[in-house]
Amino acid sequence: MSRPSRPAAEEGKTAIQVIQRMVSLLDALAAQPDAVSLKELSARTGLHPSTAHRILNDLVTARFVDRPEAGTYQLGMRLLELGNLVKARLNVRDAAMGPMRELHRATGQPVNLSIRQGDEIVYVERAVSERSGMQVVRAVGGRAPLHLTSVGKLFLAEDDLRAARAYATRTGLAGNTRNSITEPARLERELALVRARGYARDNEELEPGVRCIAAGIRDDSGSLVAGLSISAPADFVQDDWIDQLCRTAAEISAALGFEASAS
Repeated sequence: MSRPSRPAAEEGKTAIQVIQRMVSLLDALAAQPDAVSLKELSARTGLHPSTAHRILNDLVTARFVDRPEAGTYQLGMRLLELGNLVKARLNVRDAAMGPMRELHRATGQPVNLSIRQGDEIVYVERAVSERSGMQVVRAVGGRAPLHLTSVGKLFLAEDDLRAARAYATRTGLAGNTRNSITEPARLERELALVRARGYARDNEELEPGVRCIAAGIRDDSGSLVAGLSISAPADFVQDDWIDQLCRTAAEISAALGFEASAS
């Protein structure tokens, strides 16, 4: 005799409950640095020991949970494997495009995404429109020396003093305009200012008549992986944009897994 089937709504509700219980067990395991007993997990999650045991067995089979000793549990290696897959698929350009467009709409100016390659930055994406009020001076794929750009200064400021001095020696700090920083001592003062402020400026140092403001984008390890900048005519740059820029860079960093300290 066949068993009467349960209504679909009831089956869906049961499945959701199982998932919620599974997540509560994983969260309880994540909160503890060492293996946790079934009794403690039951107490922390409010699940009956038999229910917790049944779900944990399924999680062990799927390698989401390990059982180092009888009756104790810890997070499994499959979570690390899946986490690494997610990290590998996180692309800074994909994470940045939406926030960049929002920032462009708010400021009306070109918003640039750049990364470091050796002694240069490379423009990898841009949010721009006809109403931006200025001609784009560097196309996507274009390059520029680190010390002449706001984003480049962010990367140089991340280096230690020895590395920054090696860059100055290696490149000779060639200039593009009369405002370009071409002296090592002046560059060091500028980088100290970048560290203190948390953002960087380019005062017509790459292109005459163009100023830029930049903030850094960090990944889940805290490494500086890109820079976000606003370019505008020199007489139109507004300090009000700085907070918007920094918030947008922080939003993109959070999407890449970066957690800012609570200080």
